[in-house]
Amino acid sequence: MTKEDIQRYSKSEKWLKRAEKTIPLGAQTFSKSKTQFPIGVSPFFASHANGALLYDIDGNEYIDFINSLASVTLGYNDPDVTREVQKQLKKGTIFSLSTTLECEVSELICAMVPCAEMVRFGKNGTDATSAAIRLARAYTNKEHIAVCGYHGWQDWYIGSTSRDLGIPESTKALTHTFKYNDISSLQSIFNKHPKKIAGIILEPMNITEPKDDFLQKVQEIAKRNNCVLIFDETITGFRYANGGAQEYFNVTPDLATFGKGIANGYPLSAIVGKKDIMMLMEEIFFSGTFSGETLSLAAAKVVLNKLKEKPIVKKIWETGNLLQNELGELIKQKKLKNIFSVTGLAPWSFLQIADSRNSSSLELKTLLLQEMFGKGILTLGSHNISYAHTKLHINVLMKAYEHYFDKVLKGLSNNSISNMLNCSKLETLFKVR
Repeated sequence: MTKEDIQRYSKSEKWLKRAEKTIPLGAQTFSKSKTQFPIGVSPFFASHANGALLYDIDGNEYIDFINSLASVTLGYNDPDVTREVQKQLKKGTIFSLSTTLECEVSELICAMVPCAEMVRFGKNGTDATSAAIRLARAYTNKEHIAVCGYHGWQDWYIGSTSRDLGIPESTKALTHTFKYNDISSLQSIFNKHPKKIAGIILEPMNITEPKDDFLQKVQEIAKRNNCVLIFDETITGFRYANGGAQEYFNVTPDLATFGKGIANGYPLSAIVGKKDIMMLMEEIFFSGTFSGETLSLAAAKVVLNKLKEKPIVKKIWETGNLLQNELGELIKQKKLKNIFSVTGLAPWSFLQIADSRNSSSLELKTLLLQEMFGKGILTLGSHNISYAHTKLHINVLMKAYEHYFDKVLKGLSNNSISNMLNCSKLETLFKVR
């Protein structure tokens, strides 16, 4: 490692040591912590960002393909969003009464999202998914839940994963996982717990596209068993289509949850759905002081209007398709298809890494992050495309990937991948049970 390499992240590492004294892991979010960013080869603290570019506190510039964990869809510091937020800031951020923004943004969502007849706001995805589960239980008078994918940190879900420390066994017993594109794994839950399933919640799309009418079959099971179908569109919402994955795949759930890009990075989430279910919000308790906070709603109003007026989603698809096609071709050229593959759809795709004969997938991913960060690319192995990304950004990304693949080929040929690492190998953070 050169002197320049050591100095590249010196301020970040100094601040990390300081942060660890008062913050567990030194970060408020697991996905922004040292569990995902290897110490010694990673930035930890951002200074500012604009468009598709992010700058760390050491002054390094990155093309950002993390995009605040997919919460930024227009690009950082979108001028239209910033202008309206600044105008609202002068009026106030929170009041003793509701504001008309709550109604205006709800109307925009209802006009855009197929299942949305009513809307309630929260602050993060976990707020919305947990509210959806409570609604499903209240509506059906049942308690068990079938889950597929990731749905936040609350007890009802996280107890079904390997990160279940502190979750009561009685709570764990109510949540049952099924496999995406495996309809029999879902049906078996209903067979084992007849007339007890209140809701089915799943990400309508993650790394794999639905096959053999999977989503339609899930919907049929929900209807046949009188349970609530919930799409967690925290990431897919306002990214795959203006109306989310439910519009793209033409399957309308009973409830859906949104977050991330709904306000281009401002803290806002939403639970939406059929009126007869949503009206139970007047009976169950789901209420937060900051749910109607005005800066995020002002941002969301701009985002939703821009989605209607500009080809936001169309450009995201075009950029993402370019990325996927070029990356797939590069993997083919380098003869690395036995280790690397590209999955997901264009707006949200993934580089999948398999174990090789003499290196683990975690060693290869650690090397990926080390080399990408060094080349000015911010990624965790996924590509969260924003409206601000351009063909030039994709060209730079491909050059960084070519550099990485060449290092992999060299390392595999002489069994030296581990020796190429200037940091400790990443450890698995999270496993779904």
